[in-house]
Amino acid sequence: MAPTNQQARAAKAKVVSGGKAPKARVQRYLNSQESKIKEGAKSTVLLKGTKCSHAMGHVLKDLRAMLAPNAKLLAKKNQIFAFDSEGQMSLEFLTTKNDCALFAMASHNKKRPNNLVLGRTFDRQVLDMIEVGVTRFKSMEDYGGKVPKKRIGSKPLMLFLGDIWEQNDNTRRLQSFLVDFYRGDPVEKLVAQGLDHVMVFSLTEKMNPVTNTSVKTIHQRTYFMKLKKNPDGSSNTPVPFLTPCGPDLDMMVRRDQFASIDLWRAAMKQPAAAKKKKVKNQSTNMFGETIGRLHMNKQDIDKMQGRKSKALRRAEKMEAEEEKAAVERELESEQKQIGNEFKRDFGFENDN
Repeated sequence: MAPTNQQARAAKAKVVSGGKAPKARVQRYLNSQESKIKEGAKSTVLLKGTKCSHAMGHVLKDLRAMLAPNAKLLAKKNQIFAFDSEGQMSLEFLTTKNDCALFAMASHNKKRPNNLVLGRTFDRQVLDMIEVGVTRFKSMEDYGGKVPKKRIGSKPLMLFLGDIWEQNDNTRRLQSFLVDFYRGDPVEKLVAQGLDHVMVFSLTEKMNPVTNTSVKTIHQRTYFMKLKKNPDGSSNTPVPFLTPCGPDLDMMVRRDQFASIDLWRAAMKQPAAAKKKKVKNQSTNMFGETIGRLHMNKQDIDKMQGRKSKALRRAEKMEAEEEKAAVERELESEQKQIGNEFKRDFGFENDN
């Protein structure tokens, strides 16, 4: 078990004060918790509230199957109210203890049936939280055993339908949270054969006639994807064939608590070492292609010696022979003209 924040602070205080160095286990944990330029996959802790129905327990199990192996499901029930200050402290403690940056808590009561709280943390404090009510749920078991399932650790293709996701800052934060929750391991390249499932998200908004407020509903659908040969044969690019495999969720947004502007900027700040250094005279276009610009001195093309082929040498030889023949013809015509003038002046031809 990882040391708590209090143990970590005590260990650091000992080192600063010149006391006894921390144990190897604590030191390894402190080294693992230091800031990194490139982070790995975020783990998720799944927990139950004071009361949790059987259906919400299945929701947590399916979430663990989707997020495996970066998910931990806790069996013990917790008396946590996520949107209270004490509840947030409890969530921060559990996420720190289990070394997880994401959490999901399921509960069920008369006021908020089939309740699910999703959230993420930054620097061991709650960053964003979203409370939703599950109005429709179809698990993987409901599709039967013959339907193929995703492989453990595979990354999903995520599709967000509609321009409502770009409507305001809250919907953009909601989209960012869903991407962060399901994305898995961050990678730089993907192999097409490794993609095996697609997650489709759509957001609808309706007016509640009782409270006269708009209610947003997130529709999540999961499909197993298999790449097959194009039946038309027009290209070598494989064509994806989709099969519904679950889990499918309809989640009505009840409450949300997004980070303040200062905390959000601190979470989005990138270290200087992670930023790519600007290369002079080099840019990238909209297609991701690198375009370079070369600066060279002024060149005189007429004086440049190019490569001469055999055909060019023959052409130069023929041109030189034609110039020589033209010069000889011009000399003969000049000599003939001089001889005619001499004969006209003196009455006889010049033998020389």
